[in-house]
Amino acid sequence: MPDQHPAGPRGPGGRPLRVAHLTTIDMSLALLLRTELEEDVAAGFETFGISAAGPYVAEIEELGVTHVPLDSLTRAWSLRSDAAAARELVGVLRRIRPDVLHTHNPKTGVLGRILGRAVRVPVVVNTCHGLWIRPGDPWARRAFVLGTESAAARVSHAELYQNATDHATLSRAVPRWRSRVVGNGTDLTRFRPDPAVRAAVRRELGVTEGELLVGGVGRQVEEKGILEYVEAAARLAGKARFVWIGPPDPDKPDAVSHAARSNDVEFLGARSDMPEIYNALDVFVLPSHREGFSRSAMEAASSRLPMVLSDIRGCREIGTHDEHVLLVPAGEPGSLADAIDRLLTDPLLRERLAEAARARALAEFDQRRVAAVSIDTYRAVASRRGLGWN
Repeated sequence: MPDQHPAGPRGPGGRPLRVAHLTTIDMSLALLLRTELEEDVAAGFETFGISAAGPYVAEIEELGVTHVPLDSLTRAWSLRSDAAAARELVGVLRRIRPDVLHTHNPKTGVLGRILGRAVRVPVVVNTCHGLWIRPGDPWARRAFVLGTESAAARVSHAELYQNATDHATLSRAVPRWRSRVVGNGTDLTRFRPDPAVRAAVRRELGVTEGELLVGGVGRQVEEKGILEYVEAAARLAGKARFVWIGPPDPDKPDAVSHAARSNDVEFLGARSDMPEIYNALDVFVLPSHREGFSRSAMEAASSRLPMVLSDIRGCREIGTHDEHVLLVPAGEPGSLADAIDRLLTDPLLRERLAEAARARALAEFDQRRVAAVSIDTYRAVASRRGLGWN
């Protein structure tokens, strides 16, 4: 392979070091890991993104990242397709020979850690973006998830967690000397308040003078609390305009069907101009049932928005109730409607929470800090293992 980074960090023999990030779909690489990929490239690593191919490949490669497709990889668990994806992944790892394999997402986190060690990748690191369980899940599901994650975590060289709850849950499987809580972050330079942008996007969306615009962001699945959001919007009809931004996800068993929608909420689909969309909103709402560490809520905070979030792990990390955000029980549309109504009817509360959210984002949610921790982790593992990196 050509030496793309002559001044970058070097491995034994002076060759450039290679870092590969493994996710299920290319959207995760482009949207969730964009800053991490940028920081790897800037640090001089030869950087790869491994995932199923999709509409975001060109965007990934514009960052200076080589995308490597896994044609058999799907988001759903399937013995046949997963076996084929595993064979593909082994072939890819043997071909590109990464010095670091950094895994993300539930399925690729499990497959990548086990297969990465099997083919002797020198440094295997996993980021837990949120355990795929919720309170009230059947014991069989919890046992499967925790058992699978514990087994995979035991074979990696380092485990990074976005929230302290998941770190504590898996503490028996992962000793503290090779695990840490890193939090999460977003691009604070992209997501920021801009009055001129706000006016332009509100004109585009047809928001009238004095109209309040409430919005949620996420895939169109029940897990994001969309059904509760629709019911809350119906209870508050006439007080505001409600929109939801995010792509359909028909492959998921809890995909929100057209029949479940309502005239009280406009579904805008996926948008490529999310920094601008956040600026157009007056209130951000995320009534999710499960989050690792909500990316959309961090983006909303950075955009200086008052927020209503579910009182769950992954949302509580965004801020303190009534100081930075309003927290409500997940799955309770009545409580959700009441909290939204508080913000709609109290402009001073909206202003106070918006200012506090922005301040917290600037202090706590810089994605470049998280990316720096990842790179420090790679170096620490390499030093511990005596890999001879320069």
